[in-house]
Amino acid sequence: MTTIHSLISASIEVKQQVLSDEGLQQRIADAIDKIAGAFNAGNKVLFCGNGGSAADAQHLAAEFSGRFYKDRKALPAEALHCNTSYLTAVANDYSYDVIYSRIIEGTGQKGDVLVGLSTSGNSGNILKAFEMARSLGMITIGLTGADGGKMKDVSDVLLNVPSKDTPRIQESHIMIGHIICQLVEEKIFG
Repeated sequence: MTTIHSLISASIEVKQQVLSDEGLQQRIADAIDKIAGAFNAGNKVLFCGNGGSAADAQHLAAEFSGRFYKDRKALPAEALHCNTSYLTAVANDYSYDVIYSRIIEGTGQKGDVLVGLSTSGNSGNILKAFEMARSLGMITIGLTGADGGKMKDVSDVLLNVPSKDTPRIQESHIMIGHIICQLVEEKIFG
C-alpha cells in the first residue's frame, strides 16, 4: 500500500505545483481564448501525440467533437493519427517524422489550432507539425513536461507541466485538457 500511496501523492504534488503556478494558469487561459476564438471563427482544432499522448490527443478531440458537459452542436476537432491507412502509408513511403506535418500541409488552414502533446517536448514528428502549422498561419499549443523541450520555440502557447516524470505529466495533461474543454464549451455555449 505504501507504493500506491506514494504514487497518488506524486500525482497530487505535480498538480499542486500546477495549482500554484500563476503563469501556467494564465497560459491555460490563453489557450482557452485561442481555441474558443478559432471555433467561433469557423476554424478547427487538430491534436497530435505519440503513444499515450496520442491516446490523450484522441480523448481531448472527442470532448470537442462529441460533448463535454453540454448537449450542444459538435465542434470541429480531430486527432490526426486516427486514419491508420494514411499514417502507415506516409510512415512507410516518407518517414514517421512527417506523418503529422504532411496531413497539416493538406488540411490545415490559417486560424486553425494545432495542439501537440509530447512529455519531452522533443518529438520530431510534432516539431515538424508545429513548423508546418506556423508556416500556414495556424496557432500552436504545446503540452509538454518541465522545460518544454524544443517545442517551447515553436509553440504560440506552451503548457509545460512542472515534472520530468512521464506518467505524472500525462496525468496533468488530461487535467489541463479537461479544464480547457470545459471552459471553451462554456465560453462558446454559455
